[in-house]
Amino acid sequence: MRIAKEDVPVRINVPGSVARQKTDFGDVTGYGKISGEYFSLAEGIDITGLLKGLEGDLCQCPHWGYVLSGQLSVTFSDGHVEVVSGNDLFYWPPGHTIKADRGTEMVLFSPQLEHSQVIDHILKKVQG
Repeated sequence: MRIAKEDVPVRINVPGSVARQKTDFGDVTGYGKISGEYFSLAEGIDITGLLKGLEGDLCQCPHWGYVLSGQLSVTFSDGHVEVVSGNDLFYWPPGHTIKADRGTEMVLFSPQLEHSQVIDHILKKVQG
């Protein structure tokens, strides 16, 4: 699920301040601690091959985040593709992979244990 900044409903709009809120933006039931993450991906980076060996050969960790700049294509387990770009908020449920269509800077919030396991798996693949 992605939503552009302009589409996040405005809750407060007073001189000097605007507060936007998208409710029901994912569910963290059953997860413990979360980590805050900052990712920089060069254009063309595709992590699909690095996820081989994980369940469904996909990242099985949910993420909530914000794209500061750039553009990503996110492919989900059901085959649909979603494009997220600068100023988009997003929620990615378990079962996805990503490719950087343009150089991308983003902030993620993820269940710490689950995403650490995915990162460790990717590191082992990269270090070969």
